[in-house]
Amino acid sequence: MAHMDRIVVDPAVVHGRPFIHGTRMRVSDVLSLLAAGASEQEIVEDYPYLTSEDVRACLHYAAAQADHTIVRAS
Repeated sequence: MAHMDRIVVDPAVVHGRPFIHGTRMRVSDVLSLLAAGASEQEIVEDYPYLTSEDVRACLHYAAAQADHTIVRAS
C-alpha cells in the first residue's frame, strides 16, 4: 500500500491521529485542504515540508479507511 511508509499513528504525536511521517501534519488536515478545493500543487507550495507523494498517501489512506466489509442481508 502506497501510504504505509508515509502515514503513521503515534499516541505521543498529534494526540494519536494519523499524520505524515516526519511532520506533525495530520492526514485530516490535508484531506480538508483538498476538500476545500486546494490542489496537490498548492498544498506542496504552501507546506514545503510535504511532497506530492505525501498528499497522495493521505488520499490512499482515506480510501483504505473508507473501505469496509460488505454487510449482507440474511
